[in-house]
Amino acid sequence: MTAEERAQRTAAADALCSSAYAGAGGPDVGVAMVAVGGYGRGELAPCSDLDVVLVHDEGVDLGELAELVWYPLWDSGARLDHSVRSLPEMLTAAAADHRVAAGLLDVRHVAGDPHLTLRLRTTTLAQWRRDARERLPEIRRATESRHRLMGELAHLSIPDLKEAEGGLRDATALRGLVATWLVDVPHTELERSRQVLLDVRDHVHDLAGRATDRIAPEVWPDLAARLGLEDERGDGRAAQVLVREAGRRITHLSRLVWRRVDGVLARPGSPRTARRPVLEPLAPGVALSKGEVVLGRGADPARDPLLLLRAATAAAEHGVALAPPTAARLAREGAPLPEPWPEEARQLLVRLLAAGRGLLEVWETLEETGALGRLLPEWERVRMLPHASVIHRFTVDRHVVETCIEAAALIRTVARPDVLVVAALLHDIGKGGLTEHSVAGEPIARAVATRIGFDAEEVDLVGLLVRWHLLLAETATTRDPDDPATVEVVTSRVPTAEALSLLIALTEADAKATSPKAWTSWRAGLVTDLARRARAALDTGVAPPPITTDEVEVPVELLDGRADDTVVLRVEALPDGSRVTAVARDRVGLLADLAAMFALQRLPVRAARVWAQGEPGAEVGVSVWDVSSDEVDPAVLRTRYDAVVAGRLDPGARFAGALAGSGLEPTVAVRAEASEQATVLEVRAADRPGALHLVCAALARLEVTVRSAHVDTLGPQAVDVFYLQESAAGALSETRAAEAAHAVRAALGAN
Repeated sequence: MTAEERAQRTAAADALCSSAYAGAGGPDVGVAMVAVGGYGRGELAPCSDLDVVLVHDEGVDLGELAELVWYPLWDSGARLDHSVRSLPEMLTAAAADHRVAAGLLDVRHVAGDPHLTLRLRTTTLAQWRRDARERLPEIRRATESRHRLMGELAHLSIPDLKEAEGGLRDATALRGLVATWLVDVPHTELERSRQVLLDVRDHVHDLAGRATDRIAPEVWPDLAARLGLEDERGDGRAAQVLVREAGRRITHLSRLVWRRVDGVLARPGSPRTARRPVLEPLAPGVALSKGEVVLGRGADPARDPLLLLRAATAAAEHGVALAPPTAARLAREGAPLPEPWPEEARQLLVRLLAAGRGLLEVWETLEETGALGRLLPEWERVRMLPHASVIHRFTVDRHVVETCIEAAALIRTVARPDVLVVAALLHDIGKGGLTEHSVAGEPIARAVATRIGFDAEEVDLVGLLVRWHLLLAETATTRDPDDPATVEVVTSRVPTAEALSLLIALTEADAKATSPKAWTSWRAGLVTDLARRARAALDTGVAPPPITTDEVEVPVELLDGRADDTVVLRVEALPDGSRVTAVARDRVGLLADLAAMFALQRLPVRAARVWAQGEPGAEVGVSVWDVSSDEVDPAVLRTRYDAVVAGRLDPGARFAGALAGSGLEPTVAVRAEASEQATVLEVRAADRPGALHLVCAALARLEVTVRSAHVDTLGPQAVDVFYLQESAAGALSETRAAEAAHAVRAALGAN
């Protein structure tokens, strides 16, 4: 079944309809027989209906013409979907219903008055373009409603080639969107995928002997044979991959084009005005243009191996599209990442995976453009791989992405969000072979974790999570929870509280990504109870990491007691950034001012250590900051610092709402068990400019001293641990600790 055969069927139908019209004495003026729908597009399947309309000018009396035309067609055995309308009636119906208007975009002359058909086509098209801005939101809502009802073609066990998301109706809708002249669509990609689905539908009709758009499971092997595909397993896997890939590509194009529609509708003025390129910088070498992430001016893919990750992460975190031409260029011209990856590259990957729902479309773009193979060549193992269990609503690759999205909502519950999201990405990487997938996946996951730059301990943790990602769910639902041996099953394989915490989050994310039935309240309760017992057995109560301090030589500038506001900065280069050491007279609010200094200069802080040294009354505050930039000018930083201290800059006003739109609320906890000399405050929040300043400024307003601190950025999450004392020394009282925690929550905008 090919496009040529569809053209032959259409030509035969045209001849049949023209003969019937002529035999009925149809006039050459004032009346026309037109084809609409699939027949109008010349895409008749073996069992398709002939969608025809007799259109006439207003005032023309057809008499018995319609019946004289229809009867020969019925007698021929043709499946007929027919109607009779005047031209004004057609235009009125199109104006009232976007579905009618969209259908008339494919109108084609068959017999009668060609000038009448031409008037119908041109008037309908002009009306479609004129009313596009008002109609498109309604069309969008109807499309989304259909998607929710029918599901996605790429993942359905019994896919509907026409109505499912990514099916033929979406492909036709994209053609209609292009006809508005408001947006464009990659025509070659769309047409290639559309022709694949049309070919498959022809075979499905032929095999079923009737008009149907659904592919039953038993049909796949026959389809593979008819399509000339190698089918080693005999289960039609190759045909499934072909259909699902075409559906996924149309889905991807549809989402991209609808994003462009949203952008056009949000901008007043003509399309010509809206198309003027405006670049809004987002990250080094990356910019936003017309709602899509593109390369910035001067970006050189051949010299910057991080550009692909930077562009993908910016798109996912901002909830916008990664422009496919940009991704394709980066895949084609981008410099390869060194192995192991530098820390910045790993952090970008983690941020991408933890971006939440914004990950999905960006990941699809990376996959469709071939860019994903540069980052994760192992992905090909699970690409378009169907799940063996019917409980799964997605193919394996999409399930993995959904697991990352679910895990992103749980990063506040674990100490290592970077390990969690990477394990979520790799937990099913072993599927597709004969070996049990968690066993097969562990060595692959270890190799990937090593390549992206995790250290040996972190690699072990990723490997453990992949190997045992089913442990909690299987044990909780198949073993007696009151039997001590049940807890032993867990603790013998997951020996630390940190690993258990990560496994709990991964279990929940995996189940939620599978289907609602996989994470019912009953199942969640069983897993939670087992995890509670296992945690008790592991004797949890993990304290924050100890703060190690190193004595530094006090700069001569600070030996003079008059230099209260002086800060001495020393910058040294790191392989993937810079390290800034700051020394100043210790005072309440010093850390807040230093944090503001970095944030105002838009220097991303990866990690920091802070401590005080010296005799009481002559103490200096020492802080060491690792930043993700190799262009740090201490003179510029000192100017920023002086402006903050002198009150010429108000960082509080600059950074108010710094965490707005970051998705997850910050968490603030007092860790009473962590220290006897100080009160330990642990803050987890989105890594946003100014967040650290807001925390430290809130503490300073309470006259609370930060005696030491450990700041760490793990992907999208900053984990900051502060050792607090009263100004006169000593841990905070319970009341004061609660007051400090409340002030920090309020500063970060937490409820």
